Amino acid sequence: MGEIVGAGLLAHVPTIVLPEADRLELNEGKEITLVTGLRQLRREVFERDDYDTVVVLDSHWATTVEFVVTAQQRRAGLFTSEELPRGMCRMPYDFPGDPELARNIERFADKHGTWITAIDDEYLPIYYATINLWKYLGEGLPDKRWVTIGVCQTGDMEDHLRLGRALADGIAATPGRRVLLIASGALSHTFWPLRELRDHEASDPVHIRTPEAREADCERIGWFKEGRHDKVLDTMDAFWKFKPEAKFFHYLMMAGALGEQACVAKARQYGEYENSVGTGQVHLWFDRPADGWTGTGEPMTTTAPHHPHRRA
Repeated sequence: MGEIVGAGLLAHVPTIVLPEADRLELNEGKEITLVTGLRQLRREVFERDDYDTVVVLDSHWATTVEFVVTAQQRRAGLFTSEELPRGMCRMPYDFPGDPELARNIERFADKHGTWITAIDDEYLPIYYATINLWKYLGEGLPDKRWVTIGVCQTGDMEDHLRLGRALADGIAATPGRRVLLIASGALSHTFWPLRELRDHEASDPVHIRTPEAREADCERIGWFKEGRHDKVLDTMDAFWKFKPEAKFFHYLMMAGALGEQACVAKARQYGEYENSVGTGQVHLWFDRPADGWTGTGEPMTTTAPHHPHRRA
């Protein structure tokens, strides 16, 4: 039986892969702690040998009619970002995938009333919400498998929770698999306008787009540190007013896999809560509690919806 052994809500902002001199210039001569935080997270978590596969829940990859999970044996190439090609240009990547796990996740779509397709096309695009974190957490660890699942832009909160439930079941159905989940994306996510943006490139949270957005982010960071995933989930309507990245679907998929409101895992923070041209960024890591993600001491089970709809 496979298991989820750790999970994180991690920032992937382009500045983390800029040359150090450029980062210091943007941040008033100081290193951004999103960089130092990822380095520490790698040392403490990703360089260990107690996991096999990383599943990235990628807020930049938006599908339309179904969820898609990558199923290639290996992904390798050069990545240039269509959004910021000056800063993310011809970045090499090379890592094994996990097609067995991908197919098992796909297999649980019907149970949870959703649509999931595993795709092994070698030309499938890859996005920097995956690449930037792999550069820090996966590069140089050649035996670790990496898989990506995108958000679905026509889905809502329930759809993404259903994906998470199917993800948990797919992991459980993969014998011996030990998996880390990464919800790759920001908290509040409103940029400064172009003509003002360069006045707000430093990491100090004073540059977050509004004080109210900063307060909403910090409130949720506090809840995560207390293990109160129920409060985060129960107040999504309020948080959506501050436009979290991808409607916070990256986190919602992870929450669906960890037990949703029943999840009691407490976050530890790597680096500081920082600004990125108006958006709220943080690295939070959740170790699996000794008595399980939901505090019951039992393997997590997922519940199918009352009225599942079958795929055509």
